[in-house]
Amino acid sequence: MSWPADYHMHTPLCHHATGMPTEYAARAVALGFTEIGFSDHSPMPKDGFDEWRMEFSRLDDYVASVHQARKDHPQLIIKLALEVDYLPGQEDWIRKLASLHPWDYLIGSVHYISESWAIDSPHQLAEWKKHDPFEVWSRYFDWLTRAVESGLFDIIGHADLPKKFGIYPNRDCTPLFDPFIKAAAKHDVAMELNTAGLRKDCKEIYPSRQIVELAKAHNVAIIFGSDAHAPGEVGMNFTEAVALARSVGYTHCRRFTQRRFEEVPI
Repeated sequence: MSWPADYHMHTPLCHHATGMPTEYAARAVALGFTEIGFSDHSPMPKDGFDEWRMEFSRLDDYVASVHQARKDHPQLIIKLALEVDYLPGQEDWIRKLASLHPWDYLIGSVHYISESWAIDSPHQLAEWKKHDPFEVWSRYFDWLTRAVESGLFDIIGHADLPKKFGIYPNRDCTPLFDPFIKAAAKHDVAMELNTAGLRKDCKEIYPSRQIVELAKAHNVAIIFGSDAHAPGEVGMNFTEAVALARSVGYTHCRRFTQRRFEEVPI
């Protein structure tokens, strides 16, 4: 089987992944991939914002490590990218990051719904007990929609991340999903099918089938990502992700080069 590109992989520079990019690339070659992309957590304006992203001073090291993987594995197409946190007010910083290297794509993700709470952090799990889940999901999808509308990103990552720990609102969330999907369609931003959710408490691909169905209904493009934090996670559960995409009617996904895209069959 020919796999779609795995566009979401991390490196040790984010402080919670293991294995150098060349090791991820070697694993991809062994699995039969023809294209992958690295999209490690980008720096924040000030180092020390949290403990799970690279420092700004290491950005050139990150780029060099991806170039080394390309050199070591010339038979594999390897894209250079970033996963960038969207927080309102940081748009100028994101524009600066975008200008520093010839990125192939930028994944926009929301992890924080305030300056201090990363909703997917296991170290801050107790914070959920202080909040109504629907309010958390509402803030999250509001910021995710704003990320799309900012025009700063090519792809939106793991679009229903608040479900990571299996904490769901007791209300219908469709009114939260619709504005996000319609914005993605309007601004032609792709949505990631991220298999890491299958390795978390929610035991489900990010995003849910409902959101993938909505995306297809509005002709939102897709890409695939394992969110690998170790070489052994490269391409993990892509069989299930491709099956989900095809089951709702997708026949193509997007591939990126220097922030430009083309549609390719899946």
